[in-house]
Amino acid sequence: MICKKASSKWIVLVCLIFILLAAVCASVVYGYTGTSWRQVYQAFTSFNGTNEHVIIKDVRLPRALVATVVGASLAAAGALMQALTKNPLASPGIFGINAGAGFFIVAGSFFLHIQSPQALVWSSFLGAAFTAAIVYAAGSLGREGLTPIKLTLAGAAMAAMFSSLTQGLLSVNELELAQVLFWLTGSVQGRSLDLLMTMFPYAAAALVICFFLGQKINLLVMGEDVAKGLGQKTGLLKFVMALCVVMLAGSAVAIAGPISFIGIIIPHFARFVVGNDYRWVLPFSAVLGAILLVCADIGARYIIMPQEVPVGVMTAIIGMPVFVYIARRGAKL
Repeated sequence: MICKKASSKWIVLVCLIFILLAAVCASVVYGYTGTSWRQVYQAFTSFNGTNEHVIIKDVRLPRALVATVVGASLAAAGALMQALTKNPLASPGIFGINAGAGFFIVAGSFFLHIQSPQALVWSSFLGAAFTAAIVYAAGSLGREGLTPIKLTLAGAAMAAMFSSLTQGLLSVNELELAQVLFWLTGSVQGRSLDLLMTMFPYAAAALVICFFLGQKINLLVMGEDVAKGLGQKTGLLKFVMALCVVMLAGSAVAIAGPISFIGIIIPHFARFVVGNDYRWVLPFSAVLGAILLVCADIGARYIIMPQEVPVGVMTAIIGMPVFVYIARRGAKL
């Protein structure tokens, strides 16, 4: 733990917020089309309809805001899942929630021809909730009850199954494949503010709720018997945490597709900085997750310019070595 005093944690958190704001500004300025900081300022103060001003306001700004919200949502969901399951490798991606939400979106588009953003979000929520329920039920089977290893295995099985089903649906409909292939790789490119505004209330509400659960989560992590002995309603707390995970992961997948590794690695960075106090882990995870995804999206524009690498590929490149390190080290919550 780097920060031990509350005052130092507040200072670091404020600094990270300023870093996030700087990253968002950089995301609006830099890209294939050359623009300057002055042009960005003019686009918002004296918009003249030029190509550069249109790109800044209608393409890059929504993209930066989407990356911020999605990164924060996935990182907070990962922190909640790791606390809920007591598994340092838990995340919406590893537990199959992203794959389940993705399958329901593709299935809804395939069978029901869903197109509206609101229906897209609800399809994603339904898939995330359905997958979470199956994983939890499968991980609870047997004499030992719910264990981290069984949850991980059940999540991996669900992720493989839903990914296969998604590919199966797409293989019989090439037109549908062309429409959702960019989404399946995980990307914030081309997302509109309207789509962001559709999912933002759910993600924002879940973030606010989980921030207020920090002290209760600290007791739960100490042990369910301890939490019950102190008068905590652990069943209700777990339900609220699971609901927040579904809202966060479901809304993130609905707008950006299945982006991996943020939910795994960011909570570990947060705990490295502030320790195991979830009153701090959750907000630090949200800010760090947003920073990582915004910066990864900026990097994705330059790898194979003039084309772009999907940001989901960038996060996988960044996250895989960290994931292997965490798995070998056996990180504790």
